[in-house]
Amino acid sequence: MVYKFRIISDEVDDFLREIKIDSEASFYDLHEAILKCTGYKDDQMTSFFICDDDWEKEIEITLEDMGNGSSEEDTFVMKETPLSELLEDEKQKLLYVFDPLAERVFFIELSEIITGKDLQHATCSRKEGNPPKQTIDFDEQMSTNTALDLDENFYGDQDFDMEDFDPEGFDMEGGSNPYDEDKY
Repeated sequence: MVYKFRIISDEVDDFLREIKIDSEASFYDLHEAILKCTGYKDDQMTSFFICDDDWEKEIEITLEDMGNGSSEEDTFVMKETPLSELLEDEKQKLLYVFDPLAERVFFIELSEIITGKDLQHATCSRKEGNPPKQTIDFDEQMSTNTALDLDENFYGDQDFDMEDFDPEGFDMEGGSNPYDEDKY
């Protein structure tokens, strides 16, 4: 069987990739196909997540064995896990975490299962738009965010009215402050 995956990003509206890959290929083969069709370097600790219909993460497939040997949960490693082991149905949703530090992802859907065919190598069958940058440079990000408006309204409403304050809800008389004592 051949799986056709549709890959989109929530960062770039016109970004789309479709990858066709044999169902017996590993998650690592899919990982390499994604890197190749986006031009990304293979220098991040990427992961796949099998998701439910609401994109909630259910099963993680990691690039490397994270050594959680004592864990009760099954661990899946990309090179050791064939796609067909965890993917059976069209419309199955996955997340591909390509920038783990900033938790940036591609949204992937198994859009079609083509029976009676095999593929030797994964192919990118559709390529639209440019992918988002692979990683975010946090220093660069902070220098471009200098436009924050930090005027007197930054922390909330400046039109506070003492009559709106409910003194009944607070012990205003005779309350003790534990930090006033000389114990410290």
